[in-house]
Amino acid sequence: MPEAAILRHPAAETEAEPRPAYDLIELLFFAYRDFVGDPDRVLDQYGFGRAHHRVLHFVARRPGLSIADLLEVLRITKQSLNRVLKELVDKGFVELRPGTADRRQRLLFPTGTGRDLAGRLARMQSRRIARALEADPSGQTEAAAKRFLQGLIEPADRSRIRAILAGPAEP
Repeated sequence: MPEAAILRHPAAETEAEPRPAYDLIELLFFAYRDFVGDPDRVLDQYGFGRAHHRVLHFVARRPGLSIADLLEVLRITKQSLNRVLKELVDKGFVELRPGTADRRQRLLFPTGTGRDLAGRLARMQSRRIARALEADPSGQTEAAAKRFLQGLIEPADRSRIRAILAGPAEP
């Protein structure tokens, strides 16, 4: 079956349940694919994947982030984080340091190499975002996009996410 036919094929619908938002669902899938595609190619050169990208992003944006806070942000298991973090530490992209108040706490800091890679990946994604926003000279698209993306976040998590985004971050 041709791809175009697959994309337009509606699933069975009932009167009680509205038709799924196929257009938006598929646009999100394709947008995400391309949004992470450029960084994926760079990360592959280091033997890294998307989990490495997410960890490196938040560590570079918030140096001194605790492992517990990173686990909460990413919502991944400790086992998954440990594997990815070990690779980032072993390859010199992230440093672990003891906490100042509690020496048992482990805080995460990007190395210069880690900061450079995180910045490179963020600039790639920022260029893609800028191209998309250029389509609206009124400048209203960015605010609408932020509202839309925030609306996709679970209501119970929105205030926590806003706090994370508003917290201290590296430029």
